[in-house]
Amino acid sequence: MRDTFARFGLGGEPGSDAFWAAARTPAAVPHGDGGWAALFLWRGPAAEIVFESWSEPVPMRRWGGTDCWYAEVAMPAGLRVTYQIRTGDAAYADPFNPVGAGGDRSIAAVPDAPAQPYWPAAGPADVLPLPEVRLRWASERLGGRRTVRVHPAGGGGPVVLLLDGDDWLHLHPAMTAFDAAVADDALPPVTLVFLPARDREAEFGCAPALWTAIRDELLPLLAGTGVPADPGRLVAAGQSLGGLSAMYAALAFPGLLSGIACQSGSFWWTPGAAGLPDPMGGPTGGAIAAYLRERRPDLSGLRAAFDVGAHERRMLPHCEAVESLTGRAGATVRVSRSAAGHDRASWRHALLRDVAWALGLEARN
Repeated sequence: MRDTFARFGLGGEPGSDAFWAAARTPAAVPHGDGGWAALFLWRGPAAEIVFESWSEPVPMRRWGGTDCWYAEVAMPAGLRVTYQIRTGDAAYADPFNPVGAGGDRSIAAVPDAPAQPYWPAAGPADVLPLPEVRLRWASERLGGRRTVRVHPAGGGGPVVLLLDGDDWLHLHPAMTAFDAAVADDALPPVTLVFLPARDREAEFGCAPALWTAIRDELLPLLAGTGVPADPGRLVAAGQSLGGLSAMYAALAFPGLLSGIACQSGSFWWTPGAAGLPDPMGGPTGGAIAAYLRERRPDLSGLRAAFDVGAHERRMLPHCEAVESLTGRAGATVRVSRSAAGHDRASWRHALLRDVAWALGLEARN
Protein backbone atom coordinates (compact mmCIF):
# COMPACT_ATOMS: atom_id res chain seq x y z
CA MET A 1 0.00 0.00 0.00
CA ARG A 2 3.00 2.31 0.09
CA ASP A 3 2.33 2.82 -3.61
CA THR A 4 -0.40 5.18 -2.38
CA PHE A 5 2.34 7.64 -1.48
CA ALA A 6 5.07 6.59 -3.91
CA ARG A 7 3.05 7.57 -6.95
CA PHE A 8 2.92 11.09 -5.54
CA GLY A 9 6.70 11.15 -5.14
CA LEU A 10 6.78 10.51 -1.40
CA GLY A 11 9.17 7.86 -0.09
CA GLY A 12 10.05 6.46 3.31
CA GLU A 13 7.92 4.74 5.91
CA PRO A 14 4.62 6.62 6.24
CA GLY A 15 4.49 8.30 9.63
CA SER A 16 8.27 8.20 10.15
CA ASP A 17 10.33 11.32 10.83
CA ALA A 18 11.96 10.98 7.40
CA PHE A 19 8.54 10.76 5.75
CA TRP A 20 7.30 13.89 7.48
CA ALA A 21 10.50 15.79 6.75
CA ALA A 22 9.91 15.32 3.02
CA ALA A 23 6.13 15.80 3.07
CA ARG A 24 4.72 18.58 0.90
CA THR A 25 1.06 18.85 -0.02
CA PRO A 26 -0.95 18.90 -2.07
CA ALA A 27 0.94 16.61 -4.46
CA ALA A 28 -0.87 15.95 -7.73
CA VAL A 29 -0.69 13.40 -10.54
CA PRO A 30 -2.81 13.15 -13.72
CA HIS A 31 -6.15 11.46 -13.17
CA GLY A 32 -9.13 10.78 -15.41
CA ASP A 33 -9.97 12.89 -18.42
CA GLY A 34 -7.66 15.87 -18.00
CA GLY A 35 -8.07 16.13 -14.23
CA TRP A 36 -5.81 15.47 -11.27
CA ALA A 37 -5.57 13.30 -8.18
CA ALA A 38 -4.23 15.36 -5.28
CA LEU A 39 -2.79 13.92 -2.08
CA PHE A 40 -3.29 15.76 1.22
CA LEU A 41 -1.59 14.82 4.50
CA TRP A 42 -2.19 15.57 8.16
CA ARG A 43 -0.20 14.62 11.24
CA GLY A 44 -2.27 14.35 14.38
CA PRO A 45 -5.80 13.31 15.37
CA ALA A 46 -8.64 12.38 13.01
CA ALA A 47 -9.31 15.11 10.45
CA GLU A 48 -11.17 16.12 7.33
CA ILE A 49 -10.44 18.58 4.53
CA VAL A 50 -12.89 21.45 4.24
CA PHE A 51 -12.86 23.19 0.86
CA GLU A 52 -14.26 26.65 0.27
CA SER A 53 -17.44 26.10 -1.76
CA TRP A 54 -15.96 23.77 -4.39
CA SER A 55 -16.58 20.40 -2.66
CA GLU A 56 -18.16 18.79 0.34
CA PRO A 57 -15.71 18.02 3.21
CA VAL A 58 -13.45 15.06 2.51
CA PRO A 59 -12.67 12.68 5.43
CA MET A 60 -9.03 11.69 5.82
CA ARG A 61 -7.93 8.08 6.35
CA ARG A 62 -5.42 6.91 8.92
CA TRP A 63 -2.32 4.98 7.84
CA GLY A 64 -2.23 1.91 10.08
CA GLY A 65 -1.55 2.81 13.71
CA THR A 66 0.48 5.92 12.87
CA ASP A 67 -0.35 9.58 13.25
CA CYS A 68 -0.45 9.88 9.46
CA TRP A 69 -3.81 10.82 7.95
CA TYR A 70 -4.26 11.21 4.21
CA ALA A 71 -6.81 11.76 1.48
CA GLU A 72 -6.76 11.50 -2.28
CA VAL A 73 -9.02 14.07 -3.87
CA ALA A 74 -10.03 14.13 -7.54
CA MET A 75 -9.72 17.70 -8.83
CA PRO A 76 -10.69 19.16 -12.20
CA ALA A 77 -8.26 20.86 -14.55
CA GLY A 78 -7.25 24.40 -13.68
CA LEU A 79 -8.64 24.42 -10.13
CA ARG A 80 -7.31 26.72 -7.42
CA VAL A 81 -9.13 26.39 -4.11
CA THR A 82 -8.93 27.52 -0.48
CA TYR A 83 -9.15 24.84 2.20
CA GLN A 84 -8.63 24.02 5.87
CA ILE A 85 -7.88 20.92 7.90
CA ARG A 86 -10.59 20.41 10.49
CA THR A 87 -10.20 18.33 13.62
CA GLY A 88 -13.25 18.39 15.84
CA ASP A 89 -14.26 22.02 16.30
CA ALA A 90 -10.85 23.41 15.33
CA ALA A 91 -9.63 24.32 11.84
CA TYR A 92 -6.04 24.81 10.72
CA ALA A 93 -3.97 25.75 7.70
CA ASP A 94 -2.19 22.80 6.08
CA PRO A 95 1.25 22.66 7.77
CA PHE A 96 2.74 20.96 4.69
CA ASN A 97 1.57 23.62 2.25
CA PRO A 98 3.63 26.85 2.07
CA VAL A 99 0.84 28.83 0.38
CA GLY A 100 -1.72 30.25 2.76
CA ALA A 101 -4.54 32.75 3.04
CA GLY A 102 -4.40 34.14 6.53
CA GLY A 103 -3.43 32.13 9.58
CA ASP A 104 -5.92 29.26 9.26
CA ARG A 105 -6.36 28.67 5.50
CA SER A 106 -4.27 27.20 2.70
CA ILE A 107 -4.50 27.39 -1.09
CA ALA A 108 -4.25 24.32 -3.33
CA ALA A 109 -3.58 24.69 -7.04
CA VAL A 110 -3.39 21.80 -9.52
CA PRO A 111 -0.38 21.90 -11.88
CA ASP A 112 -2.30 23.43 -14.78
CA ALA A 113 -4.03 26.13 -12.72
CA PRO A 114 -3.70 29.56 -14.38
CA ALA A 115 -0.65 31.47 -13.22
CA GLN A 116 -1.06 34.29 -10.72
CA PRO A 117 2.28 35.99 -11.35
CA TYR A 118 1.87 39.03 -9.12
CA TRP A 119 0.59 37.32 -5.99
CA PRO A 120 3.35 36.21 -3.61
CA ALA A 121 3.10 32.88 -1.82
CA ALA A 122 2.26 34.06 1.68
CA GLY A 123 2.45 31.38 4.36
CA PRO A 124 0.03 31.04 7.28
CA ALA A 125 2.55 32.60 9.67
CA ASP A 126 3.37 35.57 7.45
CA VAL A 127 2.16 39.03 8.44
CA LEU A 128 1.06 40.88 5.33
CA PRO A 129 2.18 44.49 4.79
CA LEU A 130 -0.34 47.25 5.40
CA PRO A 131 -0.66 50.62 3.66
CA GLU A 132 0.88 53.53 5.53
CA VAL A 133 -2.12 55.79 4.99
CA ARG A 134 -4.94 55.09 7.42
CA LEU A 135 -8.14 57.10 7.60
CA ARG A 136 -10.73 57.03 10.38
CA TRP A 137 -14.13 57.25 8.76
CA ALA A 138 -16.87 58.17 11.23
CA SER A 139 -19.92 57.82 9.02
CA GLU A 140 -23.09 59.64 10.03
CA ARG A 141 -25.13 57.76 7.43
CA LEU A 142 -23.84 54.28 8.27
CA GLY A 143 -23.10 54.79 11.95
CA GLY A 144 -19.93 53.80 13.76
CA ARG A 145 -16.30 54.17 12.84
CA ARG A 146 -14.20 52.15 10.44
CA THR A 147 -10.58 52.24 9.36
CA VAL A 148 -10.03 52.79 5.65
CA ARG A 149 -6.54 52.06 4.32
CA VAL A 150 -5.18 53.83 1.26
CA HIS A 151 -2.25 52.76 -0.91
CA PRO A 152 -0.87 54.64 -3.96
CA ALA A 153 0.35 51.77 -6.15
CA GLY A 154 2.98 53.13 -8.54
CA GLY A 155 2.63 56.57 -6.99
CA GLY A 156 -1.14 56.68 -7.24
CA GLY A 157 -3.72 57.33 -9.91
CA PRO A 158 -7.43 56.64 -10.46
CA VAL A 159 -9.14 55.46 -7.30
CA VAL A 160 -10.04 51.78 -7.05
CA LEU A 161 -12.46 50.94 -4.22
CA LEU A 162 -11.81 47.39 -2.96
CA LEU A 163 -14.95 46.20 -1.18
CA ASP A 164 -14.33 43.70 1.63
CA GLY A 165 -11.03 45.53 1.95
CA ASP A 166 -9.94 43.75 5.12
CA ASP A 167 -9.84 40.43 3.27
CA TRP A 168 -7.52 41.97 0.67
CA LEU A 169 -5.32 43.28 3.47
CA HIS A 170 -5.15 40.35 5.88
CA LEU A 171 -5.88 37.20 3.83
CA HIS A 172 -4.56 38.01 0.36
CA PRO A 173 -1.66 40.46 -0.25
CA ALA A 174 -3.42 42.76 -2.70
CA MET A 175 -1.16 45.71 -1.95
CA THR A 176 1.92 43.71 -2.96
CA ALA A 177 0.17 42.24 -6.01
CA PHE A 178 -0.99 45.62 -7.33
CA ASP A 179 2.48 47.08 -6.80
CA ALA A 180 4.02 44.23 -8.80
CA ALA A 181 1.45 44.52 -11.60
CA VAL A 182 1.99 48.28 -11.90
CA ALA A 183 5.78 47.80 -11.95
CA ASP A 184 5.33 45.29 -14.80
CA ASP A 185 3.06 47.69 -16.76
CA ALA A 186 0.18 45.24 -16.47
CA LEU A 187 -1.76 47.96 -14.62
CA PRO A 188 -1.62 51.75 -14.68
CA PRO A 189 -0.75 53.47 -11.37
CA VAL A 190 -3.80 53.43 -9.12
CA THR A 191 -4.81 54.51 -5.65
CA LEU A 192 -6.25 51.56 -3.76
CA VAL A 193 -8.88 52.26 -1.12
CA PHE A 194 -9.48 49.23 1.10
CA LEU A 195 -13.06 49.58 2.32
CA PRO A 196 -13.99 47.24 5.19
CA ALA A 197 -17.51 45.95 5.68
CA ARG A 198 -19.21 46.00 9.06
CA ASP A 199 -22.39 44.13 8.09
CA ARG A 200 -22.03 42.66 4.59
CA GLU A 201 -25.65 41.63 4.12
CA ALA A 202 -27.01 44.99 5.23
CA GLU A 203 -24.46 47.17 3.45
CA PHE A 204 -24.03 45.22 0.21
CA GLY A 205 -27.70 44.62 -0.49
CA CYS A 206 -29.44 46.84 -3.03
CA ALA A 207 -30.00 49.78 -0.70
CA PRO A 208 -28.56 53.28 -1.11
CA ALA A 209 -27.04 53.85 2.34
CA LEU A 210 -23.51 52.57 1.64
CA TRP A 211 -23.05 54.32 -1.70
CA THR A 212 -24.62 57.55 -0.50
CA ALA A 213 -22.11 57.51 2.34
CA ILE A 214 -19.24 56.74 -0.04
CA ARG A 215 -20.28 59.60 -2.36
CA ASP A 216 -21.06 62.20 0.30
CA GLU A 217 -18.60 61.28 3.07
CA LEU A 218 -15.77 58.99 2.02
CA LEU A 219 -14.82 60.60 -1.29
CA PRO A 220 -14.66 64.10 0.27
CA LEU A 221 -12.62 62.62 3.14
CA LEU A 222 -10.18 61.18 0.60
CA ALA A 223 -10.03 64.47 -1.28
CA GLY A 224 -9.18 66.25 1.97
CA THR A 225 -6.09 64.09 2.31
CA GLY A 226 -4.93 64.77 -1.24
CA VAL A 227 -6.57 61.78 -2.94
CA PRO A 228 -9.00 63.19 -5.50
CA ALA A 229 -11.60 60.65 -6.60
CA ASP A 230 -12.72 61.72 -10.05
CA PRO A 231 -16.08 60.03 -10.78
CA GLY A 232 -15.01 59.78 -14.41
CA ARG A 233 -12.17 57.45 -13.34
CA LEU A 234 -13.55 55.69 -10.26
CA VAL A 235 -13.63 51.89 -10.25
CA ALA A 236 -15.30 49.61 -7.69
CA ALA A 237 -14.27 45.97 -7.32
CA GLY A 238 -16.26 43.46 -5.31
CA GLN A 239 -16.81 39.76 -4.87
CA SER A 240 -19.98 37.84 -4.06
CA LEU A 241 -22.25 40.34 -2.26
CA GLY A 242 -19.56 42.93 -2.95
CA GLY A 243 -19.97 42.30 -6.68
CA LEU A 244 -23.71 42.79 -6.29
CA SER A 245 -23.04 46.07 -4.50
CA ALA A 246 -20.69 47.37 -7.20
CA MET A 247 -23.28 46.61 -9.90
CA TYR A 248 -26.03 48.23 -7.84
CA ALA A 249 -23.93 51.39 -7.48
CA ALA A 250 -23.46 51.57 -11.25
CA LEU A 251 -27.26 51.47 -11.66
CA ALA A 252 -28.49 53.57 -8.76
CA PHE A 253 -25.74 56.21 -8.77
CA PRO A 254 -25.25 57.05 -12.46
CA GLY A 255 -22.01 58.85 -13.18
CA LEU A 256 -20.36 57.87 -9.90
CA LEU A 257 -18.43 54.90 -11.26
CA SER A 258 -16.61 54.62 -14.56
CA GLY A 259 -15.98 50.91 -14.17
CA ILE A 260 -16.77 47.87 -12.07
CA ALA A 261 -15.07 44.52 -11.57
CA CYS A 262 -17.49 41.89 -10.27
CA GLN A 263 -16.27 38.43 -9.34
CA SER A 264 -19.03 35.89 -8.62
CA GLY A 265 -21.57 38.64 -8.05
CA SER A 266 -24.53 37.53 -5.94
CA PHE A 267 -27.02 38.30 -8.68
CA TRP A 268 -29.52 35.83 -7.24
CA TRP A 269 -30.20 38.49 -4.58
CA THR A 270 -33.69 39.83 -3.95
CA PRO A 271 -34.92 41.42 -0.72
CA GLY A 272 -35.14 38.68 1.90
CA ALA A 273 -33.63 35.98 -0.32
CA ALA A 274 -30.59 35.48 1.92
CA GLY A 275 -32.84 34.17 4.69
CA LEU A 276 -34.65 31.61 2.54
CA PRO A 277 -33.83 27.87 2.57
CA ASP A 278 -32.80 28.16 -1.10
CA PRO A 279 -31.63 31.75 -1.68
CA MET A 280 -30.61 31.02 -5.29
CA GLY A 281 -34.00 29.57 -6.19
CA GLY A 282 -35.69 32.86 -7.01
CA PRO A 283 -36.03 34.74 -10.31
CA THR A 284 -33.04 34.51 -12.63
CA GLY A 285 -30.78 37.50 -12.16
CA GLY A 286 -32.59 38.64 -9.04
CA ALA A 287 -33.20 42.30 -8.29
CA ILE A 288 -30.45 43.53 -10.61
CA ALA A 289 -31.88 41.81 -13.68
CA ALA A 290 -35.35 43.10 -12.79
CA TYR A 291 -33.98 46.66 -12.50
CA LEU A 292 -32.28 46.37 -15.89
CA ARG A 293 -35.40 44.97 -17.58
CA GLU A 294 -37.88 47.40 -16.07
CA ARG A 295 -35.97 50.68 -15.98
CA ARG A 296 -33.74 50.23 -19.02
CA PRO A 297 -30.95 52.51 -17.78
CA ASP A 298 -28.35 53.99 -20.10
CA LEU A 299 -25.03 52.42 -19.12
CA SER A 300 -23.11 53.60 -22.18
CA GLY A 301 -20.39 55.22 -20.07
CA LEU A 302 -19.68 52.11 -17.97
CA ARG A 303 -17.03 49.43 -18.37
CA ALA A 304 -18.25 46.30 -16.56
CA ALA A 305 -16.09 43.20 -16.08
CA PHE A 306 -17.75 40.01 -14.84
CA ASP A 307 -16.08 36.79 -13.75
CA VAL A 308 -17.61 33.73 -12.10
CA GLY A 309 -16.36 30.26 -11.23
CA ALA A 310 -17.18 27.56 -13.77
CA HIS A 311 -17.97 25.23 -10.85
CA GLU A 312 -20.54 27.64 -9.38
CA ARG A 313 -23.26 25.94 -11.38
CA ARG A 314 -26.24 27.50 -9.65
CA MET A 315 -24.69 30.96 -9.88
CA LEU A 316 -24.12 30.80 -13.62
CA PRO A 317 -27.71 31.48 -14.86
CA HIS A 318 -28.01 34.49 -12.53
CA CYS A 319 -24.68 35.92 -13.65
CA GLU A 320 -25.38 35.25 -17.34
CA ALA A 321 -28.67 37.15 -17.16
CA VAL A 322 -27.06 40.22 -15.61
CA GLU A 323 -24.10 40.12 -17.98
CA SER A 324 -26.37 40.04 -21.02
CA LEU A 325 -28.71 42.76 -19.80
CA THR A 326 -25.81 45.02 -18.82
CA GLY A 327 -24.47 44.79 -22.36
CA ARG A 328 -27.90 45.55 -23.83
CA ALA A 329 -28.05 48.65 -21.63
CA GLY A 330 -25.03 50.01 -23.47
CA ALA A 331 -22.17 49.15 -21.14
CA THR A 332 -18.89 47.86 -22.50
CA VAL A 333 -18.83 44.37 -21.01
CA ARG A 334 -16.13 41.78 -20.47
CA VAL A 335 -17.17 38.26 -19.42
CA SER A 336 -14.85 35.49 -18.22
CA ARG A 337 -15.03 32.22 -16.32
CA SER A 338 -12.52 30.91 -13.78
CA ALA A 339 -11.82 27.23 -13.11
CA ALA A 340 -13.05 27.68 -9.56
CA GLY A 341 -15.84 27.71 -7.07
CA HIS A 342 -16.93 30.65 -4.91
CA ASP A 343 -13.42 31.37 -3.74
CA ARG A 344 -11.17 34.41 -3.28
CA ALA A 345 -8.16 32.30 -4.29
CA SER A 346 -9.38 32.51 -7.89
CA TRP A 347 -11.01 35.93 -7.64
CA ARG A 348 -7.65 37.53 -6.97
CA HIS A 349 -6.41 36.88 -10.51
CA ALA A 350 -9.61 38.29 -11.98
CA LEU A 351 -9.28 41.27 -9.64
CA LEU A 352 -6.04 42.52 -11.19
CA ARG A 353 -6.99 41.65 -14.75
CA ASP A 354 -10.46 43.17 -14.59
CA VAL A 355 -9.44 46.35 -12.75
CA ALA A 356 -6.87 46.92 -15.49
CA TRP A 357 -9.56 46.38 -18.12
CA ALA A 358 -12.06 48.63 -16.33
CA LEU A 359 -9.45 51.39 -16.48
CA GLY A 360 -9.07 50.91 -20.22
CA LEU A 361 -5.91 48.79 -20.26
CA GLU A 362 -5.98 45.32 -21.74
CA ALA A 363 -4.14 43.18 -19.18
CA ARG A 364 -1.50 40.84 -20.57
CA ASN A 365 -2.36 37.94 -18.20
